[in-house]
Amino acid sequence: MYHSEYEHTAVYASPPTPHRRRRIVAVVSLAALLLGAVVVDRVAAARAESRTAKAFQDGMGTPERPDVHVSGFPVLNQLAEGRLRHVDITAHDIPARGTERPLPVTELTVGIDGLKTSGSADAAHARSVEATARLSYEDVSQALGVDVSRGDEAGRVDVSVSLPLAGDVTLSADVSAASGNRIVFSDLRVTEGELIPPAKALLDQAMETPVPVQNVPEGLSLRSVTTTEDGIDARFTGTEVTFHPDSTSA
Repeated sequence: MYHSEYEHTAVYASPPTPHRRRRIVAVVSLAALLLGAVVVDRVAAARAESRTAKAFQDGMGTPERPDVHVSGFPVLNQLAEGRLRHVDITAHDIPARGTERPLPVTELTVGIDGLKTSGSADAAHARSVEATARLSYEDVSQALGVDVSRGDEAGRVDVSVSLPLAGDVTLSADVSAASGNRIVFSDLRVTEGELIPPAKALLDQAMETPVPVQNVPEGLSLRSVTTTEDGIDARFTGTEVTFHPDSTSA
């Protein structure tokens, strides 16, 4: 009978050396500390986001709290310095304000750089702000009193009216930004139907006066407007903006 020389040979793993054990313990401890720091920082960020969302909801009168995201890590250091590097806010269904052609905002996205909370909880200061307000065609139509929809060309909308016996009339109108955070409609062109005097009078009344966008944070200026499939996007910017409760441009 033959026996392999390895038949009764056992292999044993050598225990880690003291130096290796210390290194493993150090790595595990460091990982635990980093994980704990991330968790604590995330909790601080969540609290800052919650406070910002509540303040924004109270000021803008939104039915639901907006989505808020605080960027940068660690947030704890930013809070200790009293200034958040960047904050993104997305709010929906901001109610119309003012009495002159009130126009609700379907969605408002706000990007804030350098948000600093003052000694008073009633105000916050931002180094710069960029915002986009989406105005649905349905809401624009109600504000103007005529049917407004997306046009065939970029930067233009179709405006339609229907009169008894006279039928439908459709015009193409250019959309642009005007001073005072207002949207103006110009360069009207008849694309369908006949522009009889009653239809012309109705369209003149609807289109001649610019439409103010009032329910955005105070201190922002309208820079441009863009037509999209779902509505008109109004882009705002501002520098050295101070936010107060109920600080809208109404």
